[in-house]
Amino acid sequence: MWSLACIVFIAFLIMRKKPHLAEPWRQITKRKLGMIALVILCFYIAVGLLDCIHFQITTTQKHTQQTSLQVKSVLDLLLGSISTEHEKTYSEPFATQLYTQSLITLPNGKEIRTYPHLKYAATHLKNSGRSRAYDITVRSLTGASIAIISFLILASCVIFLLAKKHHVNFSLYLKAIIRGKTNVAWREAMLTFLIIWLFIWIAGFLISEYHIFGTDKIGQDVFYQAIKSIRTGLVIGTLTTLFMLPFALVLGTMAGYFHGWIDDIIQYIYTTLSSIPGVLLISASILVLQVYISNHPNLFPTLMQRADARLLALCIILGITSWAGLCRLLRGETLKLRELEFIQASHALGVKNRKIILRHIIPNVMHIVIITLVLDFSMLVLAEAILSYVGVGVDPTTLSWGNMINSSRLELAREPIVWWPLLASLIFMFLLVLSANLFADAVRDALDPRLRQLEGDTHA
Repeated sequence: MWSLACIVFIAFLIMRKKPHLAEPWRQITKRKLGMIALVILCFYIAVGLLDCIHFQITTTQKHTQQTSLQVKSVLDLLLGSISTEHEKTYSEPFATQLYTQSLITLPNGKEIRTYPHLKYAATHLKNSGRSRAYDITVRSLTGASIAIISFLILASCVIFLLAKKHHVNFSLYLKAIIRGKTNVAWREAMLTFLIIWLFIWIAGFLISEYHIFGTDKIGQDVFYQAIKSIRTGLVIGTLTTLFMLPFALVLGTMAGYFHGWIDDIIQYIYTTLSSIPGVLLISASILVLQVYISNHPNLFPTLMQRADARLLALCIILGITSWAGLCRLLRGETLKLRELEFIQASHALGVKNRKIILRHIIPNVMHIVIITLVLDFSMLVLAEAILSYVGVGVDPTTLSWGNMINSSRLELAREPIVWWPLLASLIFMFLLVLSANLFADAVRDALDPRLRQLEGDTHA
């Protein structure tokens, strides 16, 4: 994941120096919804990248002198102790007691059935004398105050640098941002960042003493599960597109460019693959992988390695089964491009087919590739949730929104109903998918040459 982030950053630096590559992306920054979606996606990407930095921690128990090896991430350190402090069972959001009654023995030996107090959450209220509502309000206001002050400092520095870059007075550029008169939609981007920044600081002050999304059946914090599931969603969305892209790009351009028996073979391959039900193919592949892991336990000594192997296998399987749609699009676009005059001129000059494909065909179909990949990202995030719901997705020990939804099925049938795990997973998944779709629309409008030509004719 960090390698992909570095590649994207290098590509960004290269595109900045080439006006014909940078201009379409400048069009994205002018769109309000595109900038709002981009800021939200950057938040998800930052959380996912922090969760990808893992290291091992060795702990020794004082009484038994036993050592245990734990794998943590930078995100776990930022989230604090909510990853290890587990309650007994369910508890509601911001609750001080468990959700179900249990038998408690009083100091005098009498047994009563009541709602026990939580072991880790809201324990400070007993000594402070504060009410829960008052304490939550104070912590929220404290976090919001720090967020607003720090945001004003950061925003002032950014606006100062932008004003200096454009050789404009600070106050004039600030007024232009407030009125939305800048070339880049800075107003919408900053307001979106402010909302996310407020959420981060308020949640940071609350998670130390409360389970803001409650706990699940085994007492694990639901907010922690929802945040940790971001990495799984990003891995599914990005790695699957990497496995899908070579098949679609190479086979699609070859089928459209060479015609004849090559086109027939490639069409036969992706038509046959599309006719196989995807869920059945994925289920069979996952079952084969599980049998292989069971027969070779030495290759996967820990549960985390088994879970990562299954996650990687799921990405490969989804990539192999989902390249047919993009391949069809690239074949049709290549059929059109090969008949254009500059391609015919290259043939007349004796340019080799390999160079024509690499220098002329592929650069002219990249807008279709980028648009399709961005659109498929949200589809793949939803696919992981659906596959995990039916039991053929990621490993059950892997934190993902699909596993959270799958475990919430039986909880919805309880009396009283347990609704917060399902709500938390839906909120985080909804924001990611919605922002990805909005950003995909902005990318399509900016990179599609037909839409750009239509907008130019409209302005003219």
